[in-house]
Amino acid sequence: MFVADFINGEWTDLRIEPYGSLDLHPANAALHYGQSIFEGMKAYKNEKGEILIFRGDANARRLNESAVRMCMPEIPEEIFMEGLLQLLDLDRDWVPSGKGASLYIRPYMFAMDNYIGVKPSDTYKFIIFTCPVGAYYSKPVSVKVETEFTRATEGGTGAAKTAGNYAASLFPALQAQRAGYDQLLWTDGKSHSKIEESGTMNVMFDINGTLITAPTNTGTILKGITRDSVIKLAKDWNKPLEERFLTVSQLEEALKNGSLKEAFGTGTAATIAHISKINVNGQDYLLPEKGPDAFSNKVLNELDGIKYGEIADTRNWIVKI
Repeated sequence: MFVADFINGEWTDLRIEPYGSLDLHPANAALHYGQSIFEGMKAYKNEKGEILIFRGDANARRLNESAVRMCMPEIPEEIFMEGLLQLLDLDRDWVPSGKGASLYIRPYMFAMDNYIGVKPSDTYKFIIFTCPVGAYYSKPVSVKVETEFTRATEGGTGAAKTAGNYAASLFPALQAQRAGYDQLLWTDGKSHSKIEESGTMNVMFDINGTLITAPTNTGTILKGITRDSVIKLAKDWNKPLEERFLTVSQLEEALKNGSLKEAFGTGTAATIAHISKINVNGQDYLLPEKGPDAFSNKVLNELDGIKYGEIADTRNWIVKI
């Protein structure tokens, strides 16, 4: 794993060391006050055995956006990327081969002060570790619209990829899973009338041929890198697209009248997660099966082709080792 320490106002002691346990003080500030942020990204292996990293620079930028919100130091992009590249070059045999397989990469930063008191830490640790993974979802997912619990509110930390956001989502997500659903569709914290995002993904809806996805300028929704990639492809392909909130009532009406052609999540783990069932106001609605010409399948094939080196990278999304 790649490790760096922030001490006396600078990142120092940059190193790659064997993956192992951390020695933490009982008064570690991250454990008590939640200064912890992370990223999720993947590396792929092409037929030549080369390692391909998908949009790593975007992850570095988003990590720093989270750092600013959480009163943590930004990590220079050159440290982030050089540490990542050297780590993957050293561990290139750890990257699995084959379609659907990849190396999951977890960069994260957390407070290291040994101090009980509510204030930003003065010291931090940044780590990147990896693990090989297969497909995140083996089948389309079922989701439930959540109108009681809240993931994020305006003025909060919803746009930051910080540990506390996920802790807050665990209880309602568990209730949904016990009821037979894979994920929640979170609604806004004020009125619970607008769809925001899913548990581990941004979400998109194709209604009468127009792709609709929630905007990310409210501070409540994570700026997904896969979401951004899908939007760029949709614009390149002249797919009608609206970055706006879809209300719960509009979603329910589209499900009832059949104008919702497909819904899917976008994220690093699954890339595209097809949604097969949506529960709204206690009623389950089944979505039609996706044909090969469905936009979600087309964009999934395009992104997978770029990530595995089967399709030319014309957008400079890939860094090759």
